[in-house]
Amino acid sequence: MKASIIGASGYAGEELIRLLHGHPNVEIAHLTSERHTGERISTLYSHLLNIYNKELESMEDVRRIAEVSDVLFIALPHGHAMKIAKSVSDLPLRIIDLGADYRFADISVYEEWYHVDHIDPDADRAYGLAELYRDQVRSAHIIGNAGCYTTASILALAPLVKARLVQMDSILVDAVSGVSGAGRTPKESTHFPEFYDSFTAYGAVSHRHTPEIEQALSNVGGAAVTINFTPHLAPISRGILATCYAKMNEGVTPEQIDAAFAEMYANEFFIRLLGRGAYPATKCVRGTNFCDIAWHIDPRTQRVIVFSAIDNLVKGAAGQAIQNMNIAFGLDERAGLDLVPMYP
Repeated sequence: MKASIIGASGYAGEELIRLLHGHPNVEIAHLTSERHTGERISTLYSHLLNIYNKELESMEDVRRIAEVSDVLFIALPHGHAMKIAKSVSDLPLRIIDLGADYRFADISVYEEWYHVDHIDPDADRAYGLAELYRDQVRSAHIIGNAGCYTTASILALAPLVKARLVQMDSILVDAVSGVSGAGRTPKESTHFPEFYDSFTAYGAVSHRHTPEIEQALSNVGGAAVTINFTPHLAPISRGILATCYAKMNEGVTPEQIDAAFAEMYANEFFIRLLGRGAYPATKCVRGTNFCDIAWHIDPRTQRVIVFSAIDNLVKGAAGQAIQNMNIAFGLDERAGLDLVPMYP
C-alpha cells in the first residue's frame, strides 16, 4: 500500500512517519509541507536522519499525489481537509483526516463550534474512534479521526453510558494535555518560560472538543448526553490524562461498574483496564497506541471517577489514524502499532 501525508511537518505528521516506517504493509509515497517545501524531513526532525530523508513537496498538486496513493492522511488544521477531500472525491483512495472537518454527523454543529462553512456536507464519512465505530470505519470513504482529548474522555465514559449506569447530565471531564497538543507553530502561551513550571486551565465551557464528546456518548447511550469539559495544559511534551466524574443511578453497585468496563473492552487490545482503585499514568503509554483506564467509586457522593491516559500524538492522533487505516483496508489492527511503551 502507498500512503501520503498532507501536512507532514507538524507533530502529528512526524508521528505518522515514525509509525508508518515500521508498518509491514505500507510504503510512504509523498510528504507535503507548505512552509518547508523542498526541504528534507530529516532536516526538520534530525532524529529521522539516515532513517527517513524524503523531500517535502507542496500540496498544490494534491491530485497527482492522490492518484498514486491508496490512503491520504491529512494532518492539517480544520478547514483544509474538506477542500482537499472534495477535490479528489472521484478517486478510489481512502482519506483519513486528523483534523475536525469530518468528525460530526451534524454539519451545523461543526459550523457553530468551528465558525467555518462546511463545503462537503454529503461526504461518505465515519467517526474514527475505532473501538466504538469499527464497522463504519471499514466502509467509509473518509474517516474523521477522533480528537485527542475526546479519545481519552469517550473511552473512559462509554461503558458507563452504554450500560445506563450514570445520569446523562451529570458528567464532568477535567483533562490535562502535554504541550505538543498545541502544535509545532510557536505561540506565546506555549513558549518555554510561559508554560514551564506551571499548570493552567483554558477553554472552559467553550472548548471545541465538547460537542464531539457529547456526540459520541449520546450515540453510544442512545440518549442525549450533556457534559462540562475543561482542558488543562501541563509542562510535559506528551500525554493526556482525563479525569471524568459522573453521578451513578440509584442502586448501581461497584460490581456493575466493573462489569461494564470488562464487557465493553474485553477484546480490545489497545484498551488496558487497570481496574477499580488504580491510577493510570501518561508515562506508561508514552509512544504507544494504548489507552489505560481505571476507576474509583465514591459511596459518599454516589459518583464514579474514571481516569484514562493516552499519548496524545499516538492514540490521540497518528496511532489512531493508522489503526483506522488498518481496519479500513482489512489489515491486522495492530500492524505498525504493537509497540512497547517508552519508560521511564
